[in-house]
Amino acid sequence: MHEPVPLKRVLATLFGRPDEVMLELGAGGELLVAKVRALLSLLVLVLPLAAAFEGADTTRTLLGLGAAVFVNIMAQVWLALARNHRRHHWLPYATGAWDITATTGVLVMLSLGEPGAGLDSLVVWCFYLFAIALTALRSDGRLTAFVGGLAIVQYAVLACVVLAFTPAAVPAINGSAPSLAGQGQRLLLLAMMTLLTSTVVYRMQRLIELSGRDGLTGVPNRAWLLQRLPRMFEAARRDGRTVTIGLVDVDHFRRVYEQIGHLGGDRAIRHIAEHLGGMLGEDEHLARIGGQEFVLVLLCPIGSAWERIDRFRRSLAAQPFPAERGGEPVTLAFSAGLAAFPQDGATASALLGSADRRLQEAKRTGRNRVIARDA
Repeated sequence: MHEPVPLKRVLATLFGRPDEVMLELGAGGELLVAKVRALLSLLVLVLPLAAAFEGADTTRTLLGLGAAVFVNIMAQVWLALARNHRRHHWLPYATGAWDITATTGVLVMLSLGEPGAGLDSLVVWCFYLFAIALTALRSDGRLTAFVGGLAIVQYAVLACVVLAFTPAAVPAINGSAPSLAGQGQRLLLLAMMTLLTSTVVYRMQRLIELSGRDGLTGVPNRAWLLQRLPRMFEAARRDGRTVTIGLVDVDHFRRVYEQIGHLGGDRAIRHIAEHLGGMLGEDEHLARIGGQEFVLVLLCPIGSAWERIDRFRRSLAAQPFPAERGGEPVTLAFSAGLAAFPQDGATASALLGSADRRLQEAKRTGRNRVIARDA
């Protein structure tokens, strides 16, 4: 049976800063939302025309039509910005706030045109629900909470103002005056939609986290690494820094498996991953890309990286790994090849190719060593 996930962990996942894969998916989701928004905005043009066909007064129709045109113009602006992939980090919050505020604005205009009409328009109110639901495509729990909270606050203020200034004797469009209880139910529905969408976002985050993590060690896998490296290279180029890739391969690991068994071998892999992770600094990463292969991403020149990795290599070999059930401890060793950005390549594939070439040289020349230069 699966143990229940603590609420603290759920909240940390939901409201933590998204990793590189989540940011990439969120950017794609923002573009998709922009396209959906543009389509829905076109449909909004139909609403005032339909109201006019049903006999709505001219003032209300013109107000609705003007708002619909403005909404369509802004939808095209947001779409143009979303096409610049991940260039504007503030864009999801700006567009989410716009979606909510535009809906509130239409309800305000309806209320100005006729007492109670803003609170009576269920069709327009439903756009709050659409805006909250669409945040799921951005894969960011913080955005869902922001948009949902903004919708609740704005509609609560609107309802309080309208109820305070609308005479009780004036009926709404459907023949019944808006009530405090009815508006409370709508606020509850907004909160429920926010909670439901947050649950969907959390589930998506967990699935993506599991797909981007190695199941045995918990460190990022190859897919995560290939998503992350280009962004690290861009930041390094912008800041004039060096990124060093270290490709690490455990020496004779098949023999280790034969000596201490499958479970013991898995423990050894986790042991190596834990110790490799311990040498990382801020914004540095470790990924497992194969059975006994790891990649270190270090933010330092290749010479400093060589010293750090070689120091760990010697410390690992000096401390035999204890086998289970009183078996003989085994010595763990690894070979590694290093490559630096931008000196050894400008892409992930080029750097990994250079690192692999030097790793193979380390194996040919006796293993249990780190090579940072071509022979």
